[in-house]
Amino acid sequence: MQGRTDIPLNEIGRAQARNAVEVLSGQQWDVIVSSPLSRAAETADLIAAGLGMTVERRVEELTERNFGPAEGLQSGPELDALRVPGGFRDAETEAEAAARGLAAFDELARQYPGARVVVVTHGTLIRVSLSEALGRTMESVTNASLNLVYRHDDGWTLEYYNGELVPPTELDADALI
Repeated sequence: MQGRTDIPLNEIGRAQARNAVEVLSGQQWDVIVSSPLSRAAETADLIAAGLGMTVERRVEELTERNFGPAEGLQSGPELDALRVPGGFRDAETEAEAAARGLAAFDELARQYPGARVVVVTHGTLIRVSLSEALGRTMESVTNASLNLVYRHDDGWTLEYYNGELVPPTELDADALI
């Protein structure tokens, strides 16, 4: 459980950032922002350099979910002892993290209207924020994967998740009728 523990990016993460540049380089981007945690900040810096851009700013609200005393633990009895309904004792709940993350995404959409913004943040924050925005439970997020969403007046639309094109669901098709 990494959470808000500021663990530096390793060589695997740097390679993932370089791979992300390849995915992103085929499109025009206007702004890059990131979480201030060093693993996300360095990833953003590597992506920005690869795209010939600079990171505009670090956004505190994009910091990963706070797992409290569960941070630094791996699966096992010690971690299990901290489990409570909806998360871990003395930790930020998924709902709290989702509200914070979605508010940050909404604010970025307001600050950069019409802009294509690369947001470099953390898997759990992305997952819970998108789950809240889309009204459905999202699965875990793969490190350095493309998750492409669009902000509209009436909410969010997901186009790519974990680097895969998201097909319209039956629910989405019914909503169009």
